[in-house]
Amino acid sequence: MRYIAIRAALLPRKENDPMLKLLLHWILSAIALLIVSRLIPGFVVRGLQPALVAALVIGLLNATVGLLLKIITFPISILTLGLFLLVINGLMILVASSIVRGFTVYGMVPAFWGAVVLALLGLLFRAITREA
Repeated sequence: MRYIAIRAALLPRKENDPMLKLLLHWILSAIALLIVSRLIPGFVVRGLQPALVAALVIGLLNATVGLLLKIITFPISILTLGLFLLVINGLMILVASSIVRGFTVYGMVPAFWGAVVLALLGLLFRAITREA
């Protein structure tokens, strides 16, 4: 009995497993891109595979270049009450669309509205996954 308790304590819990959370976030981001492609004209995702790759590329861009841009443009973000962050996210989406085949964004306007819808879907998905 004691062996089972020790083993259970050493095994990672499913709700605290960081790899599982990362995988879930990646899949939900790809689903969000597919939803945005249905809602925003000029925002095209041609299937699940390009959505998965685009979600990965957008995440990497946001973690590197996007972070640097957000630090540099912090004063503008304060003046616009954070709305300028959507412009930066739109730029990251445009850059990702130039890298990923099967993911195309036709201009800054669809990229901006795509960033808005992605942010709202991200809020919704976080609220749902927190409860689960």
